[in-house]
Amino acid sequence: MNNTIRRLAYGPWLGLGLILLILLLWEVSATLKWISPLSLPKVSDVAITLFELVKSGELPRELAASLWRMFVGYFIGVLLGIAVGLLMGAFRPAYKLLEPVTEILRPIPSPAYVPVAILFLGIDNEMKIFMVAFSAFFPVLLNTYSGVRGVDPVQLQTAGTFGVKGVRRLWEVVLPAAAPSIFTGMRISLAVALIVMVISEMVAASDGIGYFILAAQRGFKVQAMFAGIVTLAVVGYALNRVFLMIENRVLAWHHGAMQQSKN
Repeated sequence: MNNTIRRLAYGPWLGLGLILLILLLWEVSATLKWISPLSLPKVSDVAITLFELVKSGELPRELAASLWRMFVGYFIGVLLGIAVGLLMGAFRPAYKLLEPVTEILRPIPSPAYVPVAILFLGIDNEMKIFMVAFSAFFPVLLNTYSGVRGVDPVQLQTAGTFGVKGVRRLWEVVLPAAAPSIFTGMRISLAVALIVMVISEMVAASDGIGYFILAAQRGFKVQAMFAGIVTLAVVGYALNRVFLMIENRVLAWHHGAMQQSKN
């Protein structure tokens, strides 16, 4: 009995039960009209609409356009963030040069740059890719820099003793040691990229999941609007789970070392 309770408490069922409870309250509230159906349709109606949109191919088509933009921008931002973070962490002059600019640009919310991006890049894919890349850049940059600065000096001294210096030391010693911090920044950036992608499509786009949600709201297609929001929730959750699987595989050595240190 105790083992059963422990499995329920520490397994995935507790969180899943909370989600089901929320959906049940949503369904009951809409059915009993505690909240206007015009604002909050029944879960069952949203599910039917979602099924129809998927079956017709409309929702997958809009989602595919969004994910293409998001992943292109995300990988550009990640690569630049890692490169600049390594540079700033390993070379003090680079940090002194780039730190003021970074701290000026970083606190400004990414959506505030959308009007500027539209002026320079228009409203096509280039603007949206730039916005995603820009927003994904800073979390990766900061976490890469922190990871590089946190490398154990003993590792660096040992590498120097064996003649591993310069770019080789950066690639073979510093980058692997900073990898856990880099992956943390990448995970944060993935969520930020999804948010900024949706915002940029709501501001200026003719397709994409953000445009679809806003168009549904403007057309008073409330069920379709919620179907789009639910789709985003599912996609966001799936992306996070896939990222964690990749992280656990790539950083298996790190997790193994942490487990041994605890034991």
